Amino acid sequence: MAGMSSDSSSPLETVARPIADDRPVLVTGATGFVGAAVARALVRHGFRLRLMHRASSDMRNLAQLPGERVVGDLTDPNSLAQAVEGCAHIFHVAADYRLYVPDPTAMRAVNIDGTIALFRAAQADGACRMVYTSSVAALGLTHDGSPADEATPHAAEDHVGPYKRSKYEAELAVKKLVAEGLDIVIVNPAAPVGPGDIKPTPTGRMVLDAARGHMPAYVETGMNIVHVDDVAEGHVLALTRGRRGESYILGGENLMLSEIGRMITRLAGKPPPRVKLPIGPLMPVAALMEAWARISGHEPLMTRDMLTMARKRMFYSSEKAVRELGYHARPAEEAMRDALADFCRRGLLPSLAFEPDGATA
Repeated sequence: MAGMSSDSSSPLETVARPIADDRPVLVTGATGFVGAAVARALVRHGFRLRLMHRASSDMRNLAQLPGERVVGDLTDPNSLAQAVEGCAHIFHVAADYRLYVPDPTAMRAVNIDGTIALFRAAQADGACRMVYTSSVAALGLTHDGSPADEATPHAAEDHVGPYKRSKYEAELAVKKLVAEGLDIVIVNPAAPVGPGDIKPTPTGRMVLDAARGHMPAYVETGMNIVHVDDVAEGHVLALTRGRRGESYILGGENLMLSEIGRMITRLAGKPPPRVKLPIGPLMPVAALMEAWARISGHEPLMTRDMLTMARKRMFYSSEKAVRELGYHARPAEEAMRDALADFCRRGLLPSLAFEPDGATA
Protein backbone atom coordinates (compact mmCIF):
# COMPACT_ATOMS: atom_id res chain seq x y z
CA MET A 1 0.00 0.00 0.00
CA ALA A 2 1.36 3.41 -0.92
CA GLY A 3 2.99 5.37 1.86
CA MET A 4 3.15 2.42 4.28
CA SER A 5 6.18 0.92 5.99
CA SER A 6 6.74 -2.29 7.90
CA ASP A 7 8.81 -1.02 10.82
CA SER A 8 8.57 1.76 13.37
CA SER A 9 10.52 2.85 16.42
CA SER A 10 9.34 6.45 16.64
CA PRO A 11 5.94 7.88 15.62
CA LEU A 12 7.63 10.49 13.45
CA GLU A 13 10.19 8.22 11.77
CA THR A 14 7.83 6.03 9.81
CA VAL A 15 4.44 4.38 9.84
CA ALA A 16 3.40 2.57 13.01
CA ARG A 17 0.88 0.15 11.51
CA PRO A 18 1.64 -1.52 8.17
CA ILE A 19 -1.11 -2.84 5.91
CA ALA A 20 -0.19 -6.33 4.85
CA ASP A 21 -2.80 -6.71 2.13
CA ASP A 22 -4.86 -4.76 -0.35
CA ARG A 23 -8.18 -4.91 1.45
CA PRO A 24 -10.32 -1.76 1.21
CA VAL A 25 -10.55 0.91 3.88
CA LEU A 26 -14.08 1.83 4.97
CA VAL A 27 -15.05 5.46 5.46
CA THR A 28 -18.40 6.10 7.14
CA GLY A 29 -20.09 9.44 6.55
CA ALA A 30 -18.24 9.66 3.26
CA THR A 31 -20.81 12.01 1.70
CA GLY A 32 -20.37 14.52 4.52
CA PHE A 33 -18.01 17.46 4.83
CA VAL A 34 -15.24 15.84 6.87
CA GLY A 35 -15.88 12.30 5.60
CA ALA A 36 -15.43 13.30 1.97
CA ALA A 37 -12.23 15.16 2.83
CA VAL A 38 -10.90 12.06 4.61
CA ALA A 39 -11.77 9.96 1.56
CA ARG A 40 -9.91 12.38 -0.73
CA ALA A 41 -6.86 12.23 1.54
CA LEU A 42 -6.90 8.43 1.54
CA VAL A 43 -7.02 8.42 -2.26
CA ARG A 44 -3.98 10.71 -2.34
CA HIS A 45 -2.13 8.24 -0.12
CA GLY A 46 -2.96 5.27 -2.32
CA PHE A 47 -5.61 3.49 -0.27
CA ARG A 48 -8.46 1.52 -1.85
CA LEU A 49 -11.79 2.84 -0.59
CA ARG A 50 -15.18 1.59 0.40
CA LEU A 51 -17.50 4.54 1.03
CA MET A 52 -20.52 4.09 3.27
CA HIS A 53 -23.54 6.34 2.89
CA ARG A 54 -27.22 6.28 3.73
CA ALA A 55 -29.78 5.61 1.00
CA SER A 56 -31.00 9.21 1.30
CA SER A 57 -27.54 10.85 1.26
CA ASP A 58 -26.60 13.73 -1.02
CA MET A 59 -23.96 12.12 -3.24
CA ARG A 60 -22.33 15.25 -4.66
CA ASN A 61 -19.19 14.94 -2.53
CA LEU A 62 -18.54 11.45 -3.92
CA ALA A 63 -18.91 12.38 -7.59
CA GLN A 64 -15.17 12.46 -8.35
CA LEU A 65 -14.01 9.82 -5.86
CA PRO A 66 -12.99 6.27 -6.81
CA GLY A 67 -13.97 3.30 -4.68
CA GLU A 68 -16.98 1.12 -4.08
CA ARG A 69 -20.16 2.51 -2.55
CA VAL A 70 -22.11 0.71 0.13
CA VAL A 71 -25.41 1.72 1.69
CA GLY A 72 -25.35 1.59 5.47
CA ASP A 73 -27.05 3.13 8.47
CA LEU A 74 -25.61 3.39 11.96
CA THR A 75 -29.00 2.42 13.36
CA ASP A 76 -29.10 -0.81 11.30
CA PRO A 77 -26.60 -3.42 12.60
CA ASN A 78 -27.12 -5.72 9.59
CA SER A 79 -26.07 -2.97 7.20
CA LEU A 80 -22.97 -2.32 9.29
CA ALA A 81 -21.88 -5.95 9.12
CA GLN A 82 -22.13 -5.79 5.34
CA ALA A 83 -20.26 -2.47 5.18
CA VAL A 84 -17.23 -3.63 7.20
CA GLU A 85 -16.96 -7.07 5.58
CA GLY A 86 -13.47 -7.64 4.23
CA CYS A 87 -12.14 -4.18 5.21
CA ALA A 88 -8.63 -3.72 6.59
CA HIS A 89 -9.29 -0.48 8.45
CA ILE A 90 -12.23 1.66 9.46
CA PHE A 91 -12.50 5.46 9.49
CA HIS A 92 -15.67 6.19 11.44
CA VAL A 93 -16.45 9.79 10.52
CA ALA A 94 -20.26 9.70 10.34
CA ALA A 95 -22.19 11.55 13.06
CA ASP A 96 -25.41 13.41 13.67
CA TYR A 97 -24.04 16.95 13.90
CA ARG A 98 -26.79 19.40 14.82
CA LEU A 99 -26.65 22.09 17.47
CA TYR A 100 -30.41 21.90 18.01
CA VAL A 101 -32.53 18.78 18.31
CA PRO A 102 -35.96 18.80 19.99
CA ASP A 103 -35.51 15.12 20.93
CA PRO A 104 -31.92 13.88 21.42
CA THR A 105 -32.90 10.19 21.28
CA ALA A 106 -32.22 9.84 17.55
CA MET A 107 -28.90 11.68 17.85
CA ARG A 108 -27.76 9.39 20.66
CA ALA A 109 -28.78 6.32 18.66
CA VAL A 110 -26.40 7.40 15.88
CA ASN A 111 -23.53 8.99 17.78
CA ILE A 112 -23.28 6.54 20.67
CA ASP A 113 -25.09 3.28 19.90
CA GLY A 114 -24.16 3.34 16.22
CA THR A 115 -20.50 3.93 17.00
CA ILE A 116 -20.37 0.95 19.34
CA ALA A 117 -22.23 -1.25 16.85
CA LEU A 118 -19.90 -0.31 13.99
CA PHE A 119 -16.71 -1.08 15.90
CA ARG A 120 -18.16 -4.31 17.23
CA ALA A 121 -19.00 -5.36 13.67
CA ALA A 122 -15.50 -4.42 12.50
CA GLN A 123 -13.95 -6.38 15.35
CA ALA A 124 -16.02 -9.44 14.50
CA ASP A 125 -14.94 -9.23 10.86
CA GLY A 126 -11.25 -8.95 11.71
CA ALA A 127 -10.55 -5.32 10.81
CA CYS A 128 -7.20 -3.98 12.01
CA ARG A 129 -6.56 -0.46 13.25
CA MET A 130 -9.54 1.90 13.28
CA VAL A 131 -9.82 5.70 13.54
CA TYR A 132 -12.74 7.30 15.35
CA THR A 133 -13.69 10.89 14.54
CA SER A 134 -14.72 12.43 17.82
CA SER A 135 -14.74 16.21 18.32
CA VAL A 136 -13.24 18.87 20.52
CA ALA A 137 -16.81 19.04 21.83
CA ALA A 138 -15.98 15.84 23.75
CA LEU A 139 -13.04 17.51 25.54
CA GLY A 140 -12.70 19.98 28.36
CA LEU A 141 -12.14 23.73 28.34
CA THR A 142 -9.92 25.82 30.57
CA HIS A 143 -11.36 28.30 33.05
CA ASP A 144 -9.11 31.16 31.92
CA GLY A 145 -9.66 30.80 28.17
CA SER A 146 -6.18 29.47 27.44
CA PRO A 147 -5.96 26.64 24.89
CA ALA A 148 -7.20 23.30 26.20
CA ASP A 149 -5.63 20.00 25.29
CA GLU A 150 -6.45 16.30 25.46
CA ALA A 151 -5.66 16.19 29.20
CA THR A 152 -7.74 19.20 30.28
CA PRO A 153 -10.04 18.00 33.10
CA HIS A 154 -13.76 17.84 32.39
CA ALA A 155 -16.93 16.09 33.51
CA ALA A 156 -20.26 15.16 31.95
CA GLU A 157 -21.96 18.33 33.20
CA ASP A 158 -19.42 20.48 31.33
CA HIS A 159 -20.82 19.37 27.95
CA VAL A 160 -23.72 21.63 27.04
CA GLY A 161 -26.36 20.45 24.58
CA PRO A 162 -27.29 17.06 23.09
CA TYR A 163 -24.53 17.03 20.47
CA LYS A 164 -21.67 17.70 22.88
CA ARG A 165 -23.04 15.26 25.43
CA SER A 166 -23.44 12.55 22.80
CA LYS A 167 -19.87 12.99 21.54
CA TYR A 168 -18.54 12.98 25.11
CA GLU A 169 -20.36 9.73 25.91
CA ALA A 170 -19.41 8.19 22.57
CA GLU A 171 -15.74 8.85 23.23
CA LEU A 172 -16.04 7.21 26.65
CA ALA A 173 -17.64 4.19 24.97
CA VAL A 174 -14.81 3.99 22.42
CA LYS A 175 -12.22 4.07 25.19
CA LYS A 176 -14.00 1.14 26.84
CA LEU A 177 -13.71 -0.77 23.57
CA VAL A 178 -10.00 0.03 23.51
CA ALA A 179 -9.70 -1.34 27.05
CA GLU A 180 -11.24 -4.57 25.73
CA GLY A 181 -8.50 -4.86 23.13
CA LEU A 182 -9.70 -2.98 20.03
CA ASP A 183 -7.05 -0.97 18.19
CA ILE A 184 -8.72 2.43 17.86
CA VAL A 185 -7.15 5.89 17.61
CA ILE A 186 -9.33 8.90 18.41
CA VAL A 187 -9.12 12.25 16.62
CA ASN A 188 -10.81 15.42 17.85
CA PRO A 189 -11.27 17.96 15.05
CA ALA A 190 -11.91 21.58 15.95
CA ALA A 191 -14.21 23.70 13.71
CA PRO A 192 -13.44 22.62 10.12
CA VAL A 193 -13.80 25.08 7.25
CA GLY A 194 -13.08 24.60 3.56
CA PRO A 195 -14.43 23.13 0.31
CA GLY A 196 -17.15 20.50 0.21
CA ASP A 197 -19.43 21.83 2.95
CA ILE A 198 -22.54 21.18 0.89
CA LYS A 199 -25.10 21.01 3.69
CA PRO A 200 -23.59 23.31 5.12
CA THR A 201 -22.51 22.55 8.70
CA PRO A 202 -23.28 25.06 11.50
CA THR A 203 -19.79 26.55 11.06
CA GLY A 204 -20.25 26.67 7.30
CA ARG A 205 -23.56 28.47 7.71
CA MET A 206 -21.81 31.08 9.84
CA VAL A 207 -19.18 31.60 7.14
CA LEU A 208 -21.81 31.83 4.41
CA ASP A 209 -24.00 34.27 6.36
CA ALA A 210 -21.04 36.56 7.08
CA ALA A 211 -19.95 36.45 3.41
CA ARG A 212 -23.48 37.42 2.35
CA GLY A 213 -23.43 40.41 4.70
CA HIS A 214 -26.01 38.82 6.99
CA MET A 215 -23.90 39.12 10.15
CA PRO A 216 -24.28 42.75 11.29
CA ALA A 217 -24.05 41.72 14.95
CA TYR A 218 -22.37 38.92 16.87
CA VAL A 219 -22.06 37.30 20.27
CA GLU A 220 -18.38 37.26 21.17
CA THR A 221 -16.76 33.90 21.78
CA GLY A 222 -13.61 32.04 20.82
CA MET A 223 -13.25 29.27 18.23
CA ASN A 224 -10.51 27.15 16.76
CA ILE A 225 -10.72 27.22 12.95
CA VAL A 226 -9.00 24.50 10.92
CA HIS A 227 -8.89 23.68 7.21
CA VAL A 228 -10.92 20.56 6.52
CA ASP A 229 -8.12 19.11 4.38
CA ASP A 230 -5.70 19.43 7.31
CA VAL A 231 -8.21 17.54 9.45
CA ALA A 232 -8.34 14.86 6.76
CA GLU A 233 -4.55 14.51 6.65
CA GLY A 234 -4.61 14.25 10.44
CA HIS A 235 -6.90 11.24 10.11
CA VAL A 236 -4.39 9.46 7.87
CA LEU A 237 -1.59 10.31 10.29
CA ALA A 238 -3.66 8.89 13.14
CA LEU A 239 -3.95 5.60 11.27
CA THR A 240 -0.28 5.39 10.46
CA ARG A 241 1.40 7.06 13.44
CA GLY A 242 -1.10 7.35 16.27
CA ARG A 243 -0.91 5.39 19.50
CA ARG A 244 -3.69 2.93 20.29
CA GLY A 245 -6.35 4.46 22.55
CA GLU A 246 -4.91 7.97 22.40
CA SER A 247 -6.81 11.13 21.46
CA TYR A 248 -5.38 13.80 19.16
CA ILE A 249 -6.76 17.30 18.69
CA LEU A 250 -6.76 18.28 15.01
CA GLY A 251 -7.03 22.03 15.28
CA GLY A 252 -5.80 25.17 13.60
CA GLU A 253 -5.93 28.80 14.65
CA ASN A 254 -7.59 30.16 17.79
CA LEU A 255 -9.63 33.26 16.94
CA MET A 256 -12.33 35.39 18.52
CA LEU A 257 -15.62 35.44 16.62
CA SER A 258 -15.20 39.15 15.93
CA GLU A 259 -11.86 38.39 14.23
CA ILE A 260 -13.46 35.59 12.22
CA GLY A 261 -16.28 37.89 11.11
CA ARG A 262 -13.88 40.60 10.01
CA MET A 263 -11.76 38.07 8.11
CA ILE A 264 -14.72 36.64 6.19
CA THR A 265 -16.30 39.99 5.33
CA ARG A 266 -12.96 41.41 4.19
CA LEU A 267 -12.46 38.47 1.85
CA ALA A 268 -16.03 38.69 0.57
CA GLY A 269 -16.07 42.47 0.19
CA LYS A 270 -18.82 43.04 2.77
CA PRO A 271 -19.00 45.39 5.77
CA PRO A 272 -17.75 43.77 8.97
CA PRO A 273 -20.05 43.01 11.92
CA ARG A 274 -19.98 45.98 14.28
CA VAL A 275 -22.49 45.32 17.04
CA LYS A 276 -21.46 43.10 19.94
CA LEU A 277 -24.51 41.60 21.62
CA PRO A 278 -24.67 40.71 25.34
CA ILE A 279 -25.52 37.11 26.13
CA GLY A 280 -27.85 37.60 29.11
CA PRO A 281 -30.67 39.56 27.41
CA LEU A 282 -30.61 37.14 24.46
CA MET A 283 -31.54 34.12 26.59
CA PRO A 284 -35.33 34.76 26.55
CA VAL A 285 -35.14 35.50 22.81
CA ALA A 286 -33.43 32.14 22.27
CA ALA A 287 -36.12 30.42 24.34
CA LEU A 288 -38.80 31.91 22.08
CA MET A 289 -36.89 30.77 19.00
CA GLU A 290 -36.71 27.23 20.38
CA ALA A 291 -40.46 27.26 21.11
CA TRP A 292 -41.20 28.36 17.56
CA ALA A 293 -38.85 25.69 16.20
CA ARG A 294 -40.81 22.99 18.01
CA ILE A 295 -44.01 24.27 16.38
CA SER A 296 -42.68 25.04 12.90
CA GLY A 297 -40.11 22.28 12.53
CA HIS A 298 -37.49 24.81 11.37
CA GLU A 299 -34.10 24.94 13.09
CA PRO A 300 -33.76 28.07 15.28
CA LEU A 301 -31.10 30.65 14.49
CA MET A 302 -30.13 30.76 18.15
CA THR A 303 -30.61 28.51 21.17
CA ARG A 304 -29.93 28.80 24.88
CA ASP A 305 -27.30 26.06 24.58
CA MET A 306 -25.48 28.04 21.88
CA LEU A 307 -25.43 31.11 24.11
CA THR A 308 -24.22 29.11 27.08
CA MET A 309 -21.39 27.67 24.99
CA ALA A 310 -20.48 31.16 23.81
CA ARG A 311 -19.61 32.18 27.37
CA LYS A 312 -16.37 30.18 27.06
CA ARG A 313 -13.52 30.51 24.62
CA MET A 314 -13.32 27.23 22.71
CA PHE A 315 -9.56 27.41 22.21
CA TYR A 316 -7.46 24.28 21.76
CA SER A 317 -3.86 23.19 21.32
CA SER A 318 -2.81 20.62 18.70
CA GLU A 319 0.68 20.27 20.15
CA LYS A 320 0.25 16.55 20.88
CA ALA A 321 -0.77 15.84 17.26
CA VAL A 322 2.13 17.95 16.00
CA ARG A 323 4.59 16.14 18.27
CA GLU A 324 3.39 12.55 17.84
CA LEU A 325 1.80 12.53 14.39
CA GLY A 326 3.71 15.20 12.49
CA TYR A 327 0.43 17.08 12.07
CA HIS A 328 0.40 20.51 10.42
CA ALA A 329 -2.34 23.11 10.01
CA ARG A 330 -2.35 26.06 7.63
CA PRO A 331 -3.63 29.56 8.60
CA ALA A 332 -7.36 30.01 9.13
CA GLU A 333 -7.56 32.60 6.35
CA GLU A 334 -6.59 29.96 3.80
CA ALA A 335 -9.45 27.78 5.02
CA MET A 336 -11.84 30.73 4.66
CA ARG A 337 -10.62 31.51 1.15
CA ASP A 338 -11.14 27.93 0.04
CA ALA A 339 -14.58 27.78 1.64
CA LEU A 340 -15.72 31.02 0.01
CA ALA A 341 -14.34 29.98 -3.38
CA ASP A 342 -16.28 26.73 -3.11
CA PHE A 343 -19.49 28.53 -2.13
CA CYS A 344 -19.01 30.73 -5.21
CA ARG A 345 -18.48 27.74 -7.49
CA ARG A 346 -21.70 26.22 -6.21
CA GLY A 347 -23.67 29.42 -6.73
CA LEU A 348 -24.26 30.14 -3.04
CA LEU A 349 -22.40 33.44 -3.28
CA PRO A 350 -22.36 35.96 -6.15
CA SER A 351 -19.62 35.08 -8.58
CA LEU A 352 -17.86 38.41 -8.08
CA ALA A 353 -18.08 38.45 -4.28
CA PHE A 354 -14.90 36.41 -3.95
CA GLU A 355 -12.33 35.29 -6.46
CA PRO A 356 -10.48 31.98 -5.90
CA ASP A 357 -7.09 33.71 -6.25
CA GLY A 358 -7.83 35.78 -3.16
CA ALA A 359 -8.85 39.04 -4.83
CA THR A 360 -12.04 40.72 -3.70
CA ALA A 361 -14.52 42.46 -5.92
